Amino acid sequence: MKYLTMLLSVLAFTACQEKVEVAPMEAKDTGPEPIIHEEYSGENPTEPEATEFYEPVPPTVQPYAQNGAPSDAIVLFDGTNFDQWVMSNDSTEVVWHLNKDGSMTVKDKTGNIQTKQNFGDIQLHIEWRSPAEVQQEGQHRANSGVFLDGRYEVQVLDNNDNPTYVNGQVGSIYKTHIPLAKASVPTGEWNAYDVIYHAPVFNDQGQKIQSGTITLLHNGVLVQDDAEIKGTTEYIGWPKNDPHGKGPIMLQDHGDNSRVSYRNIWVRELKPAPKLPLP
Repeated sequence: MKYLTMLLSVLAFTACQEKVEVAPMEAKDTGPEPIIHEEYSGENPTEPEATEFYEPVPPTVQPYAQNGAPSDAIVLFDGTNFDQWVMSNDSTEVVWHLNKDGSMTVKDKTGNIQTKQNFGDIQLHIEWRSPAEVQQEGQHRANSGVFLDGRYEVQVLDNNDNPTYVNGQVGSIYKTHIPLAKASVPTGEWNAYDVIYHAPVFNDQGQKIQSGTITLLHNGVLVQDDAEIKGTTEYIGWPKNDPHGKGPIMLQDHGDNSRVSYRNIWVRELKPAPKLPLP
């Protein structure tokens, strides 16, 4: 009886409370419409075979067919000659050092070198080494660079116990993108860069309508993840976006006795992925 009395009291109290008006919920911005790919429109397949395709058949690539380079790669430097390269300043024969161990070394104050062939979207493999004998500090220690399209620099630098500004350290896209990590091997040992480069797109009026991107693995570690190319590499000032087509791969002589060496350079020209033959 006691509990029944308490329950009736609660119900009576609740009934006496004023009715609270609840304002209608405002419509929330749910953001952009979800992406629906047109090739998957129409009636949903009910059998697994309906979404299994046997063409177009991707080409077969032997990954190490050319002394470590893929069978479809263009070998730019195998350690025997500079046939694929010229001096950047006047297109004459390369005067950098060709070493007996199959590498090349920057010849100080002679200028940059670049490929004879121009490239657009590419996969690039290149190995580099700073000298074991440490000289200088900061940006003057084993400084070089790999320029894509002759204008977008991936920084080469000995940063071991050698701090500098982070958008200019090893693995950076110079002055525009800080690397996700520093993955250098000990000074004097060989580093590897694997680059996926997609060039920017310009319209007929010379306006950039799609930014280029760089993905970079440094010794197998992802340090640039589809990073947007904001423009040309500039030591002073903002990046520029002058229209251009395909360009060379360029290696830098920093002009301060860098003594940086390179070896095993190859490139694969990238093509658009084939589309599924859906109705």
